[in-house]
Amino acid sequence: MRIGTGLLLGLITGLLWGTIAVAITGISLTLITGLPATPIISAGALAGAVNAAIIMLRAPADRTPGLYLVAFAGVIITMMLVSFGAPFSLAFSESSLIQAFGVGLIALAVTFANRAVLIDIQSGMLKRYAIDLVIVRTLKGFGFVFFSVIVILPFYVMVMTSLKNQQDLFLNPLDLSIDLTQGAASLFDSYVELFTKFNFGRFLLISTIVSVCTVLITLAFSIPGAYAVARLKFPGQTVLSSSILLIYLVPMIVLVIPLYAVFSQLGLRNTVVGLLIVYPATTVPVALYMLQGYFRGLPAELEEAGLMDGLSRLGVIWKITLPLALPALASVSLYVFMIAWNEFLFAFMFLDDPDIFTLSRGVVSLNSSEVPRQHLMAGAVIATVPILVIFLWFERFLVQGLTAGSVKG
Repeated sequence: MRIGTGLLLGLITGLLWGTIAVAITGISLTLITGLPATPIISAGALAGAVNAAIIMLRAPADRTPGLYLVAFAGVIITMMLVSFGAPFSLAFSESSLIQAFGVGLIALAVTFANRAVLIDIQSGMLKRYAIDLVIVRTLKGFGFVFFSVIVILPFYVMVMTSLKNQQDLFLNPLDLSIDLTQGAASLFDSYVELFTKFNFGRFLLISTIVSVCTVLITLAFSIPGAYAVARLKFPGQTVLSSSILLIYLVPMIVLVIPLYAVFSQLGLRNTVVGLLIVYPATTVPVALYMLQGYFRGLPAELEEAGLMDGLSRLGVIWKITLPLALPALASVSLYVFMIAWNEFLFAFMFLDDPDIFTLSRGVVSLNSSEVPRQHLMAGAVIATVPILVIFLWFERFLVQGLTAGSVKG
């Protein structure tokens, strides 16, 4: 085996993947079992380097599944030897099956990562392109893992905490394992109490009404406005088109205080109507921006043909433009709904009556010493899951609507 830049890069990436894998697995083991697991980082890093070295023993064309199996075993053996049989600083007799599964998962993750990065890289001297390729692949994989952990870990802690009882949380806050033998009634007790004692059903209803009404009002203003900017000729068209998003240069926190004073004088503070005035004011600009790009991408010949057939301008919009713009309308509606559903600042400043709290405002009302922590987490889950399901369901429309207007038809 010729020692060169390929092998050196392989060892470095192996060290990185081994370190990441053992750290994430150690944290996960602590949260799952409640045991104070402290992963041996040096063992994971060395095991990752050994794994990469085994893979680089052969040329890319000669790397068989058997070689990767040997590399997989190399991670396990190295970790156990370097850590003296305690890769997570725990006696292997404690949760031995989970620890063994964790070590196997580390070996699998490291082998997969090294294979993905080094699949066509030789161990000898590399050209600049190959070096850049390894670096890009490594950074891409690291970014994927990093952001996945940032998203998944807090969500996991939130969900598991919401399923715990007060006594278990006091005994061991790090133990986020779930006892399935306690039954569904006890497991979801926090969620039941939210709807029976903390009025969360009304919070959901208010948030749904406000979000849906915000979408309807936003579309009612943004569709004709975006069409006018995209199709009609009038003085100041270019200025208006390029300055639509200028409102976002002003921080919302700056607008809250004057709006609070004005709404208090007009009797609109502490009302749902006040929110239905403020929310569309913040969502119409972005809806205008998204829709005008899509309208410009639609063939103008179809609208001209409709005008020649006797349709009015409004008829053309209703019968031709809007049916063609359904993907964009769906993406704008989803985006506006998400903004209204998750908005907190105005709801926190304007609403004092618990009977008209939105969901985000209601969740914050649980953040007190009188409310158990698992109820706060359950409220956060209730606020997160609906919008997550809606986003995943309509995500294809969001992507299509955001990209379709970038290329003219």
